[in-house]
Amino acid sequence: MRHPGKAWTTVNPSVPARVLPVIVFSQFAGTSLWFATNAVMPDLQAAWGLAPSAVSTLTSVVQLGFVMGTLVFALLTIADRYRPTRLFLVCAVAGAVANAAAAFLPTGAWAALLASRFAVGFLLAGVYPVGMRIAASWYREGLGAALGLLVGALVLGTALPYGLRAAGWGEGAPSLLSWQGVLLGVSLLAIAGGLATALLLPDAPHGVVARQKISARGLVAIWSDRRLRASVFGYFGHMWELYTFYVLVPFILASRVAAPAVSATAFWVIASGVLGCVGGGLLARRMGSARVARTQLAMSGACALAAPWLLHAPLPVFTAWLLVWGITVAGDSPQFSALSARNAPPQLVGSVLTFANCIGFGITVLSIELFVRGTRVMPLEVLLPGLALGPAVGLWMLRPLLAGEPARSR
Repeated sequence: MRHPGKAWTTVNPSVPARVLPVIVFSQFAGTSLWFATNAVMPDLQAAWGLAPSAVSTLTSVVQLGFVMGTLVFALLTIADRYRPTRLFLVCAVAGAVANAAAAFLPTGAWAALLASRFAVGFLLAGVYPVGMRIAASWYREGLGAALGLLVGALVLGTALPYGLRAAGWGEGAPSLLSWQGVLLGVSLLAIAGGLATALLLPDAPHGVVARQKISARGLVAIWSDRRLRASVFGYFGHMWELYTFYVLVPFILASRVAAPAVSATAFWVIASGVLGCVGGGLLARRMGSARVARTQLAMSGACALAAPWLLHAPLPVFTAWLLVWGITVAGDSPQFSALSARNAPPQLVGSVLTFANCIGFGITVLSIELFVRGTRVMPLEVLLPGLALGPAVGLWMLRPLLAGEPARSR
């Protein structure tokens, strides 16, 4: 992650052509589990009589599971003990089973549904970070460009369940896929991603990337090192907004779009983040990661602040606003990962990234709970500008990096 300068097409000609596409597909397939129940919430609410706030609880449980899984995997050095491609397979298949189990629960089995979603989040800690680790073992040079593709795959995976739910809808017609069918389809895709990683990826020529033991000194470094603090706290500001925006997209769309079109439009709004991730990775070669992160963070924050006016704009303007927000809310994520890895002390990179991820996803739980529950007591015009608080803090914290970063990142 310290040399994001080369495009992935010229990173290493000796790398088999299939490697990066397989890794990207597997990340996309595995992370499609993340928002599976969010996409079918209208169906779950109708079938189980769930309150609107149930979506925040289910999402928060996944996030907490991911935090717990990240800590357990790191503390037990699981990715060092087992072959990463096999670990990815096991976690993808187990996560798929946990996700599919929700489709067979009796109506109203709320505790079991929560347990299923927590297990999915926990097991995603063996999918998303492990996929990054596999990529790092192949691409020692130019990982920054590949990172944009990998985070883009996560974004597309997040959007996919909405696309599946929308695929069977005609104008006024019922869905061809029940909510159970959507969950099962996502689970099958996740299994395919795990198999692709295990069967199609040979061992990397560089070997497995060694991961240092987790040390509390990583927390000290985050606070005490000015440049590292800037990149990590910028990431925290980004996380305040990112997942809460994803959860609120259907709420926003429901205020303007007919119900049958909400899922399809949500898919495109969330999936547009792929453009921000991939495009941001390419722009970072010329502008530097900090400048790209600043630009996208500022744009997404501006979209939140503009909500009182654009919520009621003509439909083309309303749609364009959400697409710009979708692009920029996710596009800075790879750059924050690269900045944190680059600015961390070499012996503490693993600890810094682990703690940053755990705290960042913990922040998403607070933000999701506040904003989703806030939809019950205040209009979106009042609520949505609060998402700009994260970008504002992130932009303030990024200043030390902007003052010292060269025009072209190395």
